[in-house]
Amino acid sequence: MIWLSLRPVARVNDSAGGYHGAGRGVRTVRAISGLWRWRRNPLRRGTDLAEAWTGLLALLLILVVGPVIGAVVGGAAQDALQASVRDQRESRHLVTATVVRKLERSPLDADPETSSGRDLRSRVLADWTAPDGTAHRDKVMAGLQSPHRGDHFTLWTDLHGRLAARPLDSATATTHAVLAGIGAALLTAGAVEGGRRFAVWRMVRRRYARWDQAWDRAGPDWGRTGTGS
Repeated sequence: MIWLSLRPVARVNDSAGGYHGAGRGVRTVRAISGLWRWRRNPLRRGTDLAEAWTGLLALLLILVVGPVIGAVVGGAAQDALQASVRDQRESRHLVTATVVRKLERSPLDADPETSSGRDLRSRVLADWTAPDGTAHRDKVMAGLQSPHRGDHFTLWTDLHGRLAARPLDSATATTHAVLAGIGAALLTAGAVEGGRRFAVWRMVRRRYARWDQAWDRAGPDWGRTGTGS
């Protein structure tokens, strides 16, 4: 066995700084002690070198392939989302509606654009004219605290005046694309690390199996050498 002699990298004392310094020193020693797998020595097994190469390959895949996949996925998501932004901008229109009368708000009504139940929107019966010129009257949610007959507010519709959700804006689409790219990179890193752990587990299982076979062969004669039996 090759012994590695290192001087203490930090003095452990009762202070928080000494404790954290010692922790960094322990991690450094562990990292350096793992380098023996790469050196030529009679105690190095073939599986040790295979494990080292597997770890290096996994690290390179995480550092190189992961960001590439993240960039590709993020770019594809950005193109798709920006195309959706353009389509929604072309197909959805902001029109002005006029309050006919205020309606009692049903407890089952939900406004998808508010994050809490304490919003300032009211349920009203309103009239509006669609971009194609057709007139519409329906029950909608208005951004008015105390709506009265004749009050005006805006809402989103399609070309034919049917109610539509607010179109996706470009900044939100870019944020979603970035998150998709980061998620793809993290999934790639997780898959690579999982593959590395599985490969190492298989190597260890084979090593133990070979040890069991060697022990079965040597077991019956163990300790008999030199006893004259």
